[in-house]
Amino acid sequence: MASNHNILCTICARGGSKGIKNKNIRKLLGKPVIAYTVLQALKWTKASHIVVSTDSEKIAKVAKRFGAEVFFIRPKELARDNSPKLLSIKHALKKSERFYSQRFDIIVDLDVTSPLRKIKDLDNCLKIFLKRKPQTLFSVVKAQRNPYFNMVEIKKDGFARLSKNLATGVTCRQDAPSVYDMNASIYFYSRDFLLKGRCLTPVSRRTAIYLMDEISKYDIDSKNDFRFIEFLMKKGMWKNEI
Repeated sequence: MASNHNILCTICARGGSKGIKNKNIRKLLGKPVIAYTVLQALKWTKASHIVVSTDSEKIAKVAKRFGAEVFFIRPKELARDNSPKLLSIKHALKKSERFYSQRFDIIVDLDVTSPLRKIKDLDNCLKIFLKRKPQTLFSVVKAQRNPYFNMVEIKKDGFARLSKNLATGVTCRQDAPSVYDMNASIYFYSRDFLLKGRCLTPVSRRTAIYLMDEISKYDIDSKNDFRFIEFLMKKGMWKNEI
């Protein structure tokens, strides 16, 4: 599938991970975690450049070894625990357009800690993005809980209520509207959304979604997550394409 659009792939990887120390470069079946995303982006071949944004010299060194381009170190103010990731992507886009002296129409951000994606997922996202022309697109999986049926929140009086209500009410899960979980794996952005908008989340006025396989919902946020993804790979329940 050919594209006439210049595509920049960004991979954001902070050094100060809390749940697992150095999780972005921790070895997962012999390769650093970040290598899976870098190598997949290279194999996809649709991005003009694959740029890693990191505040860590160690991560930068590993990312370069596996083929990523790292020509800047992310500023500390964009690498705090509460720093919005969208600002880091925007920063990487500006840096890349200056460094490469070219304009990027589409920015694809791949999350390091959600490696359970396929090349076909990236291709399908690009097809949707080019056809529907949204401001943003992100990958999702079917939600296990539904706010119309079995998700509740606490009211001001301390009692629980359904998070969302329909006039008719919902008595079984099958009758509830479909809802999805963002699986933090694939994000597509238009250049204008990143550079002209002020939004700090990928949800925009025109957001499209791409539904991925259920297995892609697992990401690496804790030691148990790491062990489980390692188990899936060892047992061949997820086949590595790189």
